[in-house]
Amino acid sequence: MSQGNMNLTLKVWRQKNKNAEGRLETYKVNGISPDMSFLEMFDVLNEKLITDGIEPVAFDHDCREGICGMCSMYINGRPHGPKTGVTTCQLHMRSFSDGDTIVVEPWRASAFPVVKDLAVNRSAFDRIMASGGYVSVNTGSARDANSTPIPKDDADEAFMSAACIGCGACVAACKNASAMLFVSAKVSQYSLLPQGQAERKMRAEKMVAQMDAEGFGSCTNTGACYAECPKGISLENIARLNQEYLGARLTSDTM
Repeated sequence: MSQGNMNLTLKVWRQKNKNAEGRLETYKVNGISPDMSFLEMFDVLNEKLITDGIEPVAFDHDCREGICGMCSMYINGRPHGPKTGVTTCQLHMRSFSDGDTIVVEPWRASAFPVVKDLAVNRSAFDRIMASGGYVSVNTGSARDANSTPIPKDDADEAFMSAACIGCGACVAACKNASAMLFVSAKVSQYSLLPQGQAERKMRAEKMVAQMDAEGFGSCTNTGACYAECPKGISLENIARLNQEYLGARLTSDTM
């Protein structure tokens, strides 16, 4: 038997900007279909708020297909909500029950300052990528893909690491707000492939240095990042990053 429409109580974090004092505001939404996504439910809420003359809730979204990493919401104490392996936009309201109270907050990290309400500034990730998350550009003719043999295990590991969408759930889940899972995934996707070898030593040093400069905390080793990652990025990447960084520092000219 299909679940009927639901009436819900939402406690939503409202904050004008990063310097303003935030607070939880309570709203009621009625007639919510269990087949709606969580973001579609928020669209209904915002339509109601606009009709009532209240400023709508600001939240990030783009593709709504689980691949852009924008839909960052802390739902009932968990990044992206109660389901494992899904982003907020993929979370459906059938994961909740009629009469539920749902608390929705932004990511909590000093490196992710609140822009407004549930939207946070994740440009720290962009700066980490700019510091070393790239490969050398060869402007000559493209080589045939099959001319560079790559072991299947390495190719698979690189592909799985590259699946990271940079949503920041790992940071939100970590009690130290560490970005180690994100950085390690981006280092791994290049270090495992021949194309990424030119910047290999520099990449680990610079990306870790930028991560620290942005104010992210140290790894807690609890695995909360992996547990909440919607793409299941492996903790093995963190071990690989530590290995890459140690090797780079042992031969660094700055030591």
